Amino acid sequence: MPAARVRKEKSAKKIVPRKDGAAARDATKTREEKSVYNPTNPKRVETILHRLAEHYPNAVCALHHKNAWELMVATILSAQCTDVRVNLVTPALFRRFPTPQAMAKALQAEVEEMVRTTGFFRNKAKNIIGAAQRVVGEFHGKVPQTIEELLTIPGVARKTANVVLGSWYKIGLGVVVDTHVMRISQRLELTQATTPEKIEQDLMRLIPQKSWIDFSHRIIHFGRETCVARKPRCADCFLEDVCNSKDKTWSTH
Repeated sequence: MPAARVRKEKSAKKIVPRKDGAAARDATKTREEKSVYNPTNPKRVETILHRLAEHYPNAVCALHHKNAWELMVATILSAQCTDVRVNLVTPALFRRFPTPQAMAKALQAEVEEMVRTTGFFRNKAKNIIGAAQRVVGEFHGKVPQTIEELLTIPGVARKTANVVLGSWYKIGLGVVVDTHVMRISQRLELTQATTPEKIEQDLMRLIPQKSWIDFSHRIIHFGRETCVARKPRCADCFLEDVCNSKDKTWSTH
């Protein structure tokens, strides 16, 4: 046989590695599982809500307050600050200025000094005094019960409005999205959004309205105790088996 023909036949015999039957089936199964997996599946969401309710049946707002006004002030102070720190500051603040009427007449320098340790104290003091003046001047000294009116008050954005409506007035018009809710909702793949507004909209679509208030309280407690920011305690987590977060520290699957 001529050498040229031998070379041609050899080049035509290209060896292609084949998968055995088991490997092929495993690959097919993996592709199917990936295509079927839906983190926002109603059953999965229901499981998450049920377990949160089991572990935190009596979860309430962590900010200490006696009325809607105190809750609103405490929530304004909680921006970029821990609830623990806010709870250390507010008792003295509320003794000195117990009502919106009293706070409306406060000197900003004095309020600044009292809330200094919460951070951004100048802006917070200005907002608290402005909020008091708005509540006194426009709402007869009573914190309003509609989100439209609440959003006209200095220092009150949607998160604060939802806190006041949900925790004090028991009106669930939205989901409170703080740093814990944001982080854990993303870890649990309940949302891919990165802004509080969009995360809230995603959660409102997934979670029954009757659970909006409790969901936030429970997630916040869960975030403090177990699903912490830097090193989540996955080995102790009651949601570990339904969580596929990339930053898990321990896993059974």
